[in-house]
Amino acid sequence: MTGENESCSAGPMPMSYLSCLTYILQEWTGVEHIGDYLSYAFFLVWVLFPLAVVFILPGVIVMLFYISILLLHIYKRKNELKEAYSHDVWTGAREMLATLWDGHGRIWHGYELHGVENIPEGPGLVVFYHGATPVDYIYFMARLHMIRKRHCRVVADHFVFRLPGFKILLDVHGVIPGPREACVSTLKKGDLLAIAPGGVREALFGDEMYTILWSNRKGFAQVAIDAKVPIIPMFTQNVREGFRTLGGIKILRSLYERIRLPIVPLYGGFPVKLRTFIGEPIPYEPNVTAEELAAKTKAAVQALIDKHQKIPGNIFRALMERFQTRKKED
Repeated sequence: MTGENESCSAGPMPMSYLSCLTYILQEWTGVEHIGDYLSYAFFLVWVLFPLAVVFILPGVIVMLFYISILLLHIYKRKNELKEAYSHDVWTGAREMLATLWDGHGRIWHGYELHGVENIPEGPGLVVFYHGATPVDYIYFMARLHMIRKRHCRVVADHFVFRLPGFKILLDVHGVIPGPREACVSTLKKGDLLAIAPGGVREALFGDEMYTILWSNRKGFAQVAIDAKVPIIPMFTQNVREGFRTLGGIKILRSLYERIRLPIVPLYGGFPVKLRTFIGEPIPYEPNVTAEELAAKTKAAVQALIDKHQKIPGNIFRALMERFQTRKKED
């Protein structure tokens, strides 16, 4: 058989590499016409490659999370002695991660932040529409830190605290699972706090129609009332075009409602244009009920969606917006 294989490159008309590979496999397996099978396999790879890419790209965000975690561990190791004497040893780490994520947002999405002047100097509750991933909030947090040196804490779902290796990242950025008392305490200390009332359900089952899925949630409004702080509405344009989910499959919705874990597949990672818009604050009013404040907040977020988002969302249009010039909108 060795002599037969050597003939691939021998003679006046040597075989191509593909023909040679086909010949070798046919001799080795004994399968006739194996070249037809290979041609079909290469065709399937060519057809399915774009589909594979849209499921692989979200892994880039996961990789960035773990790069952030690795950098934090390195930073902690290098600053162990300073920790005992420093008021906040993680200040430098936050600067480092803000630079990393802001750079990714600028390069991959041409990220822009508008209306930052609407964020008060003191405490405030930022309420935002939840995309399929929280990547737009991460870009917002990084940009805010870069231009205003403000740190914004955030409320996350309980499953986030069970992700392997995430503890140090959550601690450094002040991510909390709630409850209401912890949120009020955070605001009374003078910090900014962000929350997406739609939570995981809005993330997984929202779509390109940008329907707000808050149900009858009003806990966030009660937090703002108890802390006596304004609510700042926020929305990111094209957030649903960057990443999408298969939440339209009914069996996945039923499964989520049973086990309450985000098992719905995610795809995308497209370099669409992302612009975050911060609306005018809704001031604290002592006589407003939680139901009324929740309704006012929902209307404010909806107004941002109506003003800044073309519905239904379109991935190709959102990609093309990377090449369009647009004046700043507040």
